Amino acid sequence: MQNLNLLQIYQDLHQIPEIGMEEYETQQKLLSIISQMPQDFLEVRTWKTAILVHVVGQDTSHTIGYRTDIDALPVTEKTGLSFASKHPGKMHACGHDLHMTVALGILAKFAAKKPAVSLTFIFQPAEENASGGKQLYESGVLGSWLPDEIYALHDNPDLSAGAIGCRQGTLFAGTCEIHIKFSGKSGHAAFPHQANDMVVCGAEFVSQLQTIVSRRIDPVKAGVVTIGHLEAGTTGNVIAGQCQVDGTIRALTQEVNVAIQQEVRRIAEGIAQSFACQVDIDLHQGGYFPVENNENTTAEIIKYFKSSSLPYIETAPAMTGEDFGFWLSKIPGTMCWLGVDSPYSLHSDQMAPDTAAIGAGVRGFSGFLDRRAAQLAN
Repeated sequence: MQNLNLLQIYQDLHQIPEIGMEEYETQQKLLSIISQMPQDFLEVRTWKTAILVHVVGQDTSHTIGYRTDIDALPVTEKTGLSFASKHPGKMHACGHDLHMTVALGILAKFAAKKPAVSLTFIFQPAEENASGGKQLYESGVLGSWLPDEIYALHDNPDLSAGAIGCRQGTLFAGTCEIHIKFSGKSGHAAFPHQANDMVVCGAEFVSQLQTIVSRRIDPVKAGVVTIGHLEAGTTGNVIAGQCQVDGTIRALTQEVNVAIQQEVRRIAEGIAQSFACQVDIDLHQGGYFPVENNENTTAEIIKYFKSSSLPYIETAPAMTGEDFGFWLSKIPGTMCWLGVDSPYSLHSDQMAPDTAAIGAGVRGFSGFLDRRAAQLAN
């Protein structure tokens, strides 16, 4: 099955989006396609909904990794496409269907021609919601297939279809979820001295958070704190006894991310003391470290794409998060953007990439991996 119908595969995958760690239909679809490729030097393992494919190279002393994510988002699709999602309330709004299709195209090329060194293809679940990369890595299932270096791509609606974007250093921010609950004493609006108002407490907390980036973080280092959800009270004449605050931290380095987390915790504890209430603090980073591209592997991939037929663009860092950052905290490697030229942003319910990017991605990355394998071969 050397000549895959990549467009059909993409459309099929687009129709069956599944949330992280629930990608059962997706896994079966991928396994079916992989099983039709030449099997002479392919080895396959599964872990939960993940798939690992090891391509045994001519030189087995080196292994290059290529990772793709396979999960979708809890978004109701509004693209109007003839091959729109068949799963209500779920959509491949972040382009993981395209990522998988490109990965299959690359894998098919190496299944047909033994590479110079071994390759491990990682079809990873739960990028969006459950630190799937961290879970898979820490499971130990890779074993001897663990790569020496690793690569991945992410679609970019702002770049022309097939263009490659990359940069040395940080490509994506690291993220951390904020979940904080203040608990005091509710009461009648007419007797505020007998209660402990968690609406005022929560409002004060959110206001003080705004000083972290402006006054506690070096102004030449990027970071952001956003509170997207605040809930307190039940009606207008009852003083709220509880307040739930949820948000996110974004930072371009792990150092800044940790510093912001420490400040959020310090402010929350201080506010709780000043309001004489209880506070539960959950700062959850999981595996969402900054995507910090390795200097050496990134120099090689930039050099390759600058000399290729695909347009190459040096891109600025983005505050979006990606759990490929966890892989890069363990294994040197590089993530690149792949342009898909869409007027709609990632996670939009109308996100529809230009499928011309699929063939470009396969050609570009299979070409790079082929050359990189030849460089590493003894």
